[in-house]
Amino acid sequence: MKYRPTIGMEVHAELKTKSKMFCGCANNSDEKNPNTNICPICTGQPGTLPVINKKAVEKTIKAGSALNCKILKKAHFDRKNYFYPDLPKGYQISQFDEPFCENGYLEISANGESDNSGQNSKKKIKIRRIHLEEDAGKLIHQKENGCSLADYNRAGVPLMELVTEPDISSSKEAKKFCQELQLIFRYLDISYADMEKGQMRCEVNISISPENENKLGTRTEIKNLNSFRAVERGIEYEIKRQTKVLEAGDKVIQETRGWDDARGITVSQRSKEEAHDYRYLPEPDLPAVESKNFKFKISELPQQKRERFNKQFKISPSNIETLISNKHLSEYFEQTVSELRAWIQAKENISENDSEKLIKLAVNYIVTELQKLFYQTKSNVQNCKITPENFAEFITLIFEGKISSSAAQTVLAEMFKSGADPSHIIKKENLSQVSDEKLLNETAEKIIKENPQAVEDFGKGKEKSLQFLVGKMMAATKGKANPQIAGEILKGKM
Repeated sequence: MKYRPTIGMEVHAELKTKSKMFCGCANNSDEKNPNTNICPICTGQPGTLPVINKKAVEKTIKAGSALNCKILKKAHFDRKNYFYPDLPKGYQISQFDEPFCENGYLEISANGESDNSGQNSKKKIKIRRIHLEEDAGKLIHQKENGCSLADYNRAGVPLMELVTEPDISSSKEAKKFCQELQLIFRYLDISYADMEKGQMRCEVNISISPENENKLGTRTEIKNLNSFRAVERGIEYEIKRQTKVLEAGDKVIQETRGWDDARGITVSQRSKEEAHDYRYLPEPDLPAVESKNFKFKISELPQQKRERFNKQFKISPSNIETLISNKHLSEYFEQTVSELRAWIQAKENISENDSEKLIKLAVNYIVTELQKLFYQTKSNVQNCKITPENFAEFITLIFEGKISSSAAQTVLAEMFKSGADPSHIIKKENLSQVSDEKLLNETAEKIIKENPQAVEDFGKGKEKSLQFLVGKMMAATKGKANPQIAGEILKGKM
């Protein structure tokens, strides 16, 4: 029997605020010293009163607006009761029946495939709700001592939770959905959404049922998914596990399972709780919040930027994806293009075809050479010393043939290191490309004389011999010869 999976996601994102959700303690995920950013409020001391973080509410409503949600005019906080050592109050301040955002959606490409070109069909993943709560602390398990220690630095950090409808039907769709959410959170500047640091955490609810039945199967929840790859692998494993259970004639148990990334399996943790298990009740110490008090502007989102880049710059889908995957990198690219267009206008004799080539040349150097330098130095575009103006000048020098591709590597490396303008580096290091036909003619005659076999092979129609002789020309001029001109001169002389 064939089974179809039905998948829903719960995505948590720690919000990018200076202070915690209900107190003035610093919201700092990079704090290394345990129990440093704490106070009587976030450690649940008797007699303390919470105060709502307005910025956290604003960022939650902003996320809901970007994700096509209905923003409730009035929302309130609730107490979610459960006991765990990293939850000092014995309850969590969360939201139950009146969250800030409801009934939204996010469109992704069908089957989770890339849709940079805008040609692929879209699938709408409905969002049931987005609510705001406080994060719990963190337990550090010490196997050598047989004990667990509690660090409350994270306790009380603003945590936004997004819950989807069970509209996802494959591991690839789930992965794509989470990746797109991360991009949106970063574009909106509401969360760093770094999964490795726990700033964005994904949980999966999954069930399988026979393809010919409309009734959904028993669902299980997978926790501890701290990467997109883990989301994909966890779902695929759970589909196989549940299939084996049903094929053996057994029943799938409704439970919470943890993901063991090292072994690539899910493991049973506890029975799955329902809403009534948490005994929700309205938070008596906090007032209701009216959404009309929050005004903001939604900037261009990733999908809008994909479509614009495809239409405006006519560059490949893979390059578009690289550029938009980092908001700051896409901005750097657009600033570079602005400088290039100013250069094109000043030249007046540049064709539309050449303009496209110039922009594509800039894209190639950004997504390959510049990205490689970022990777090697563990840096990013935010602290790059090369200004868009200097980078644009560098591209025009390559385009005009004033430096060779090998010299360009040297120039770019020095620009990255010092931030100097390319013309200064070229002059200082004597890297200008040689286009002097008299000098190239003399060099070509020498190369032809020294390589009679290659000349003979060229006469027999072997084109590779010409590439060999051009290489000799490049070596003789220390990489400064214009390879196109050198090739034409050699062909003419042979």
